[in-house]
Formats: sequence, C-alpha cells, structure tokens
Amino acid sequence: MTVDYTVRLRFGETSRDAATHTNLSAVRLDGQVLWIAGDETATVERLLADDPQKAAEFGGETSFRIADFVDLPGDDADEEADVEGLARTGDFLWAVGSHSLRRKQIKERHLGGKALKRLARIEGQDNRQILVRLPIADVDGVPTPVRETVIDGVRHRAAALSRRDNLRSLLRDDEHLGPFLPIPGKDNGLDVEGIAVRGDRVYLGLRGPVLRGWAFVLELRPYVDDADPDRLRLREFSDGEVYRKHVLDLEGLGVRDLCPDGDDLLILAGPTMDLDGPVRVYRWHGAARLDTPQIVRDDLISRELELTFGEGDDHAEGISMLGDDRVLVVYDSPARARLTDDGCVIADVLLLPGR
Repeated sequence: MTVDYTVRLRFGETSRDAATHTNLSAVRLDGQVLWIAGDETATVERLLADDPQKAAEFGGETSFRIADFVDLPGDDADEEADVEGLARTGDFLWAVGSHSLRRKQIKERHLGGKALKRLARIEGQDNRQILVRLPIADVDGVPTPVRETVIDGVRHRAAALSRRDNLRSLLRDDEHLGPFLPIPGKDNGLDVEGIAVRGDRVYLGLRGPVLRGWAFVLELRPYVDDADPDRLRLREFSDGEVYRKHVLDLEGLGVRDLCPDGDDLLILAGPTMDLDGPVRVYRWHGAARLDTPQIVRDDLISRELELTFGEGDDHAEGISMLGDDRVLVVYDSPARARLTDDGCVIADVLLLPGR
C-alpha cells in the first residue's frame, strides 16, 4: 500500500473522552462534510473540511444522537448502536448497526474459572439492530440531519426499519445465514459491516459469516409506508423474498465496508475473526446493474489495493471515495503514530490503480 497523502481528523473533547476517535467504524465524504461514526456510541459525527478542494484537516465536530431522529429499539437511547456503515445519497444519510451478538472478553485480571465463565457469556444489544434513513437539509450552508423536511414538495421524515422487518428476524430461517444468528460476530456469526446505496438499492456487507471462504452482501429495497412515515419497510423481489444474497469470492475474507464508485462497489475486506489481517480493497464490477442474485467471482471482481495493518492496532474499518480516483481510509484502534499531540487522528488517502 502506498499512501498518497494523509489528512487529520479533529474531534471534540466529548468524542475524545468517549474514545470515538480511536474506535472509528464508518466514514462517508459529502462535499465539505465528512460523516463519521464510532462503534461505541449511538451517534453520528459531522466534521468540516478546512479546504473543500483538498482538505488537510476535517474538524469543527458536531455530534448527532440517532435517538433524536428515530425511536431506537433499546430501552436506553444512549446505549451503543455499533454503527458500522454510513451511506450518503440524494437527500438522505443512511446508517446501519452491526446486528451482531458479542462474547465477553477475558481480561488480564481474570483467571481460572472466572475467565472461562466470562468467555461463555454472550449478549446482544437491541440498538445494534438498526437501519436508519435521515433526511439531510441545508442549515446555515452545511448539510445537516433533520427529523423532518420537505424535498421537491414532498414531506420526508427520519425513518428506521420497522420491527416486523428486523434483519435478524428475516434471516432466522435462511439456509445459509440463519444458523449463525446465535453466534457472536467476532466468532464468524452474523455481523453487518458496511452499507452502500444506489437509487432504491441498499447493499449491506457482512463481515460474517464467511462460508467456505465465501462472503455475503445482502441487497434490500427499503421504502417508507405513507401510512407510517417513521418506518422503513422492505419491498419484495420477484421471487417473493425481501432480500437478495450475493456471494463473493474475497479469498476467505469478510466485508468491512462498502463504497459505491459509479455502478461498481468497492469492498474493504478483512478477517471475520479477531485477527489483524490481511486487509484488501476489491472492486465488484457492475454491482448496481445486476438484477439477480450473483456468485461474484472471476471477471466480476478484482483486487484493487493491499492495505497494511498493525499488530493489535491499525485496523482499516471505513472507506469513502475522495474525488474520482482516491479513497479515504479510517482505522479502528489506530497505531500510536496516528494520534497527534494536538488531539487529531490521522487517516490515509490512497490512489486507486489505473486512475
């Protein structure tokens, strides 16, 4: 991996105290705005470029609580939503939670039976099970999420996938994915990491499960029911299902993020298990033009970039197009060298091959 240049991401004191800047999981560039999320909160952060032409730094952070726009499924509105993907298209910002279960970790102070007992504990969090669409309005010249706005004469409200269409419920009887629902995400269980939106198509990338080396991307067609404008529903495909499964040859890796590039999808891929690497960017050619479930291999997919990674740190978790020929990459558990003395975290800008 050759870094073209780097940019600084400057977060406010609240986000630094919450360690959002060291738990980055999703990113999407939107003109002068960088939308970003960490996996330990139930918020989306907005950073502003110091130079819209070629930013050296994104700062001036504003934090938006997702619960201020939609009703979250959990009892605690501030319980982490584990936001793992952001998409920006048209007049909307989309966010998706991991939908995963998690296993308790053994920490250094845990020994013997207590350690084993902790490792046996599996828990879920309702707020992780979200797919949200937020309207974006121009407020003082800056794109801003709002609860309600009028777009081209039509009133739109912030909306979330309805409980009846909850993704885990829909996949319960799926022959490939259903058996993995009770398994924690980091153990190759269900784990959504990445969202891309093109027109009415919403693609969700799965870090896990990976089956015999094959990764999954789900395709949905959400819409808002006029009778219930706060809720997203799912349209049926021609086979009567409300989701499509695309199976991808990522050489044994799972999806860490998705990013549209024209009709193609860029896929940030890494291990589904708790490993450092390898980490790569693939290109799924013509993904947005396909109208049937696909086995994505051979000429349909190509390896674009090989990313570096650390030992226990520097895990690439989010990518976004930056102009027509570059991608911006943000990292979870950034290496110490990425943290500046004045409170910034460093992100990389990479040149795509053949551009």
